[in-house]
Amino acid sequence: MKRKLLLFVLTTIVLVPLMGMAAALTVQTVQDQVAQDQTASNAVSFDRVAIAFAAMLSISIPGLAAGLAISSAGSAAISALAEKPETFFRSFLIVALAEALAIYGLIMGILLWLKL
Repeated sequence: MKRKLLLFVLTTIVLVPLMGMAAALTVQTVQDQVAQDQTASNAVSFDRVAIAFAAMLSISIPGLAAGLAISSAGSAAISALAEKPETFFRSFLIVALAEALAIYGLIMGILLWLKL
């Protein structure tokens, strides 16, 4: 239990700054694009930054959630598979549904990014 908590804390310490850096890079990139376009108004600039930030969040949050779901469901699925080999399809289905969460987040992020 203590090892799992330590891994969670270290992962959080590493991933939260990475998400912040990704957000800052996204905002800076969009602001540079808006600065190059001299006809853009402040409303367009804010809208583009908001969409870029939403795209970043729609990719990162489902990715983290899918990782947590796969780590817990995957270990349980492998344990169940070791005891009963006939549970392979159920185990595979649970892990695949958890991975689909990350894929849906990626699709939403791409759709939002295409609006820019």
